[in-house]
Amino acid sequence: MKNGKPTWWSRPSTIAPTAPAAPPEGADDADFTLAAPAALGAPAPEPAAEPEPAPEPVPAPVQETEPAPVPVPPAAQQPLHAPDPYRTPPYGEPGPWAPAPPVQPPAPMSAPAPVPMAVPSPAPAYDPWSAQPLTQSLVVEDKAPRKPRRGLALVGALAFALVTGVVGGGVGAYIERNGGLSTVELPQAGPADTGRAPGSVAGIAASALPSVVTIHVSGSGSSGTGTGFVLDTRGHILTNNHVVDAAASSGEISVTFSNGETARAKLIGRDTGYDLAVIQVRGVSGLKPLALGNSDSVRVGDPVVAIGAPFDLSNTVTSGIISAKERPITAGGEKGDGSDVSYVDALQTDAPINPGNSGGPLVDGQGRVIGINSAIRAAGGGSDGEGGGGQSGSIGLGFAIPINQGKRVAEELINTGKATHPVIGVSLDMAYTGDGARVGDKGKGDTPSVTAAGPADKAGIRPGDIITKVDGQRVHSGEELIVKIRSHRPGDKLKLTLTRNGKEQTKTLTLGSSTGT
Repeated sequence: MKNGKPTWWSRPSTIAPTAPAAPPEGADDADFTLAAPAALGAPAPEPAAEPEPAPEPVPAPVQETEPAPVPVPPAAQQPLHAPDPYRTPPYGEPGPWAPAPPVQPPAPMSAPAPVPMAVPSPAPAYDPWSAQPLTQSLVVEDKAPRKPRRGLALVGALAFALVTGVVGGGVGAYIERNGGLSTVELPQAGPADTGRAPGSVAGIAASALPSVVTIHVSGSGSSGTGTGFVLDTRGHILTNNHVVDAAASSGEISVTFSNGETARAKLIGRDTGYDLAVIQVRGVSGLKPLALGNSDSVRVGDPVVAIGAPFDLSNTVTSGIISAKERPITAGGEKGDGSDVSYVDALQTDAPINPGNSGGPLVDGQGRVIGINSAIRAAGGGSDGEGGGGQSGSIGLGFAIPINQGKRVAEELINTGKATHPVIGVSLDMAYTGDGARVGDKGKGDTPSVTAAGPADKAGIRPGDIITKVDGQRVHSGEELIVKIRSHRPGDKLKLTLTRNGKEQTKTLTLGSSTGT
C-alpha cells in the first residue's frame, strides 16, 4: 500500500519465493507490493539503481491461520498506473493484506453533503499463495440496507407545518389589524341615474328650491333672517310680516336666491293681523314663480315638505305630514297693545320648522304651496311666532297660514298696499273664562259693544250673547271666534250659534270689511 491506496498490480505467481529484500528508502512502512510473475507475460522491469541500505523492516503481524507473506525485492516493483491523489488513509493499523476502505473523493462545494455510509465488515484474509481464483480473493460486503427515513420525514413535516402555522398566523393577525397587505380599495356603486320621481321629496325639492329665497333684514336697531317664495315674474315675494317688520319704517332688505344670486328688495305691503307681507326685487331675470295649491283640499295625513333657512341655513328641506287642520292660533303680541297680534286658522304639521323658516312655503306632494310657515308651539307653552318665548326650535308642532288666505291677502297687498279683514261688528269680552265667545257689555271707550247697523246688529245679536259655534264648528274663546271669522272673506255669509238667557239660538249674517294695519 502506497499513500494509503492499495497497489494491487497482479496476482502473485506460484514460483518459489525468494528471500525478502529490504524496502527502498523513503517507502512507507505500510506499503507492501507484490512482484509481477514472469509467467503472466508482463514486461521485465528495467534494472533499478542500487538502493541505499535501509533500516531493517518491521515484520507485519501475521494471522494465525495463514503463512507469513514473503516480501518481494524492490527491483520487481513496477506500478501499472500513477498513485490516486484522492486516496483515503487506512483505518487504524491494518495488516499488509487487509482491504482498504472504499475511496470517497471530496465532494464539490455546491454538491449536497454525502450521506454517511455503513462501514463494510472486514473481508476474510487473503492468501496470496493459494490457488484460489483472483475473483474470489477479495470479498467486500455490500453496504448495509438503509433504514426507512420515515421518522426524519415526519419530523420535517411537523417542523414545516409549525413554521407555516406561525408565519400564517402572524400574517393573518397583521391583515386583521391593518386591514390587508396592500392599499385599501373600498367597494362603491357606480354612477347612477340622478333623476327622481316628481312626487318624491327629492323631486319636490328640486322643483321648488329655485323659487325659494332667503331674506336678510336690518333696521330699527335689529336684524333678522327669514324665508320667502316668488309669486310672479315681476319679482313679488310673499313672506311673514314679522320677518320684515324691522324694515317697516326704514332699513334694508336683501334677498338671496337658491343659486347664490343676491338682490335688494323693497317692502310693498304688510298686515299684522294676518302676519303676511309682500316684498319685491327688481332687475332679476329668470324668476320662477312657485305654483299655488288649494288649502281647502288638504286632508290630515297628506305628505308635505317645508323649505326655508332655519338658523340662516338656506335651502333646507324637511318633510312630514299634515297633522291637523283649522288650528286656531295667535302669534305676536310683543307690543302689548294687541296691534301686532295675528290670528290664524292654521294648518298643523310635524315637518320640522325652526327660526328662519318663517315665510317659507309648505308644499304638497305635487310641489304646490298649501301654506306659509309662520309659527311653532314652544315646549314651555304658548303659540308664538319664531321670535316668541319658550324653547327655540322644533318639537314637531309647526303651524302654517293656509294658502287660500295668503293668496287673497297677497293680492290685496300688491294691488292696494293694504289688506281687508272680515268683521261681524261686535266687541268681545276677552276676559271671559267660560266656554265660547261672549259679546261685551261695552266697547272700547264706553262705545256700544254691537256696532249700529253692522252685520251683528242686522242679524239680531245683543250684548251678553255667548257665541258657541261658527258654521257648526265649536269655538271656546274670543280668540277662536276671531280666527274663524278671519279665515273667510268679507261678504261671506256665516251661521252663528249662540246662547242667550240659557237658550240656544241661530243667527245668519254677512261679514263686513275693515282695513287692516
